Amino acid sequence: MTGFNSADHGDVSVQFASDPAAVFPPSRASDLLTSARASLLGGRATLPYYRSATLRTTEKSPGDPVTEADHAANRAILSVLGRECPRDPILSEESEPPEAASMLDRLWVVDPLDGTREFIDGIDEFAVMVGLAEEGLASLGAFYVPGSGHLYVGVADGGAWIAECVVHAGPESPIRVGEFSPLRVGEPRDDRLRLVRSRSHPDDRLQAIESALPNVEVIPSGSVGVKCARIAEHVADLYVHPVPYLKEWDTCAPEAVLRGAGGRVTDCGGGTLRYGKSNPRQPFGILAGDPRSWAAALPLVREMSAPIL
Repeated sequence: MTGFNSADHGDVSVQFASDPAAVFPPSRASDLLTSARASLLGGRATLPYYRSATLRTTEKSPGDPVTEADHAANRAILSVLGRECPRDPILSEESEPPEAASMLDRLWVVDPLDGTREFIDGIDEFAVMVGLAEEGLASLGAFYVPGSGHLYVGVADGGAWIAECVVHAGPESPIRVGEFSPLRVGEPRDDRLRLVRSRSHPDDRLQAIESALPNVEVIPSGSVGVKCARIAEHVADLYVHPVPYLKEWDTCAPEAVLRGAGGRVTDCGGGTLRYGKSNPRQPFGILAGDPRSWAAALPLVREMSAPIL
């Protein structure tokens, strides 16, 4: 693969088949490239640990694992953001939060390894996610899924793209990014509702919603990014997770990409997801889908999610 590389943007280890600035909206190209490079380099940092017999794992709290891969990805991402956007605050799952007052304008929202349980279990459904929130709203972002080799990039309500990547462990091999293709959600194919839901976080309220929705085909999946990617690629129609423990880093980049692809992303009451809050929880869960499936499911999801709304 030859063509445009990112040397002019401070990182010769990421090479693009062609200039992505010719694809992305001009006013957003610089930040999109930053989020893409950060997610790719973070993803590369996880590879030496994936399916390693010596992977070191601890728990931040009961049932909340973290691995050395999470920390390696975090270091790689923070290095990119610190170099390219040194004045911007960063909210990362694996770092101390910035001062609250600094998060009002621009805020990078990072999940270095979303789907840690899948990573530990050797399931290729984890993602490295880097989003940008502006004035409290998801603005743009990228996430890289090492298991598929796909990079997803999007501007909320402004377009989304996918590229195939070649990423090898170790800094000696450049990361190669193929041509970007546009992503656009589709209409439901038939009477089935293809519901993508958590593989590793079962929930009684979600099971009740599944039972109440008509003609559901359940697609278990890992990372929030992977779930939203399945909707953007028209492999699934709807994602709902009616729980109060999702965090801003779980939703920012996936929201930007799916909305960029024409999807809807809200909380389970239909409200806007906010970022840079004093508490990073998304207390009202998440409801995402193509516009038709989202609108059809919202009344039921809102009613059955009432205990957390």
